[in-house]
Amino acid sequence: MRSGAKVAVVGGVFAVVAGGVGYAGYNLWEGMTGGTTTTVSAEGTPRRTGPVTAEETRTTAEGFLAAWAAGDAAKAAGFTDDPSTAHSALSAHLTNTHIEGVKTVPGTPTGTTVPFTVSSLVSYGGDRVPWTYTSRLTVVRGLSTGQPRVDWSQSVLHPQLKDGQALKVTSGGAPAIRALDRHGTELTAERYPSLRPVLDELRKRYGAEAGGTAGVELAVMSEGDTPDRTLLTLRKGKAGEVRTTLDAGVQAAAEKAVRRYPESSVVAIKPSTGEVRAVANNRKDGWNAAFLGKQAPGSTMKIVTASLLLEKGLVAADRVAECPAEAMYHGTRFRNLDGFRLDGQTFRQSFARSCNTAFVKLIDDVDDDSALGTQARDVFGIGLEWKTGVPTWDGSVPAETGGVAAAQYIGQGTVQMNALTMASVTATAKTGVFRQPIVVPASLDDREIARTPRALDGSAARQLRDMMRATARGNGTGAAAMAGVGGDKGAKTGSAEVDLQGQANSWFAAFADDLAAAAVVQAAGHGGDAAGPLVASVLKAR
Repeated sequence: MRSGAKVAVVGGVFAVVAGGVGYAGYNLWEGMTGGTTTTVSAEGTPRRTGPVTAEETRTTAEGFLAAWAAGDAAKAAGFTDDPSTAHSALSAHLTNTHIEGVKTVPGTPTGTTVPFTVSSLVSYGGDRVPWTYTSRLTVVRGLSTGQPRVDWSQSVLHPQLKDGQALKVTSGGAPAIRALDRHGTELTAERYPSLRPVLDELRKRYGAEAGGTAGVELAVMSEGDTPDRTLLTLRKGKAGEVRTTLDAGVQAAAEKAVRRYPESSVVAIKPSTGEVRAVANNRKDGWNAAFLGKQAPGSTMKIVTASLLLEKGLVAADRVAECPAEAMYHGTRFRNLDGFRLDGQTFRQSFARSCNTAFVKLIDDVDDDSALGTQARDVFGIGLEWKTGVPTWDGSVPAETGGVAAAQYIGQGTVQMNALTMASVTATAKTGVFRQPIVVPASLDDREIARTPRALDGSAARQLRDMMRATARGNGTGAAAMAGVGGDKGAKTGSAEVDLQGQANSWFAAFADDLAAAAVVQAAGHGGDAAGPLVASVLKAR
């Protein structure tokens, strides 16, 4: 506890006086003995059973928060289910954040979860700045004693903290940046929330060479001296400028679109250059899944598969292709949605209607089960360790055999993609040439950009675009979603089955003129139902 802080119990009410400022608190001591004892352990200590009661929730939360406010890390940790870890974290928090005059106010519990507000002053190097934020804790029953305890995690200290992270006041590390879009418009996390992880990474990578000077700030830290995220600025430094390939208008459309669909991600790319125009996520965890996710992409992968079959001459857009209701490969049975079949129809129609069996039936004729992975890498750049300017994951199509290899042909099994890689696949289909996605121009740091050994065969590229156009029109599976999108347009829908998940993930990839986009919406069903309208909204902003 800091020098000058005093703790008193007046009329049964706990009060903290720190730095000469008094704050009303709450009853602590009653909370130490509340609850109902039902059994006695072998050691003779009371053991409580059954669900945590409302009274236990209240008194445990109050006891923990009061001890925290008093600066008593040991006592606060004793109210948790992991006292050792909590003690270390609370001690470091009280020291490294330079907080004083702490006030903690619990809110109204929801079940065993208690929201609360923390108010304090952060004092460092002559600067004193007020700091207020909200967090929450959950009360559980201890495994050994049955006593009510705070379920400990770093997020109790602050909602933006994850395990392995801590808060610290720092005057070093990378200077702040002003990120600009391609037109010079400033991009901020307040206006474009999805860009927060991107902006944080841009600061880490380019802050020191962008012409800025560091200030003093309270920040989330993982490792090293560079903040992961600034929570409070005590003294402003000078921000450097980093120009990106993003487009504020397209980004705004992407932000608005993902808000309609929980657990969704979208990326937009300019096919002629590979420049990323937008990236947006709507996820509870705040993770940049659009760039870093790893999921089966469903039938959007048929863009790559179709290119392979076209180049090998096994199909042609205008040639009849078999599309039975089901097909078998090495003991694995594959079916079309609702068991549909297409008799006497062209491969263009099989692609536009997303016929699984038309693709699976041809794997034997390819002669090499690993050919799809080679095609994905050599033509579409999948797995070439892209250097976009921020961390990304660039997809995987591992070599497989038998039924697993066949599942890859329709975007299931071990194929792993994200919105960025599928937007890039779509961009490559549009131009026939892979151009590695970039968020920051390579000229800024002279980094090496990934290149593929070859382009897509010209005839195959023309037929592939033609089939994607058919999917976005008429009776194609993407027609409804793309109805309001003008210009030269093409699409591919996808629904990816996930074990133990009731509904498939909804995928959609499309282009309109010189903009390509891809999106995924968790557990939203058919690709045209959720991901399709999301992508269409972004394409309309071009």
